[in-house]
Amino acid sequence: MKHTAWHRVLLVGSALLATPAFAGGDIKAGRQKALQCQTCHGLVDGLAKLPEAPNLAGQTELYLVNSLKAYKSGERKNDMMSQIAPTLSDKDIADVAAYFASIKFTAGPE
Repeated sequence: MKHTAWHRVLLVGSALLATPAFAGGDIKAGRQKALQCQTCHGLVDGLAKLPEAPNLAGQTELYLVNSLKAYKSGERKNDMMSQIAPTLSDKDIADVAAYFASIKFTAGPE
């Protein structure tokens, strides 16, 4: 069977979405786990409380999962995240990512 480039993209995308890393986390469990994140990233609004910390609200779940896994593996480095990320299970990562991705906000001029 001959596949076009578009078919290959769809097949790969479907395979990625079917893997546990992209299955989506539990928002409620993620909020509970995110309590440890609130000092730097905020809990309710997901907006950074420290100038060197990024806002997490509204980031895509996939981006957050990939970022946390990169900190956990050491591929991405940050003094604080290099201590916290290795303590997170894959489920914790999925849940925290789902929680922060679920926070809705509107950007606009101050």
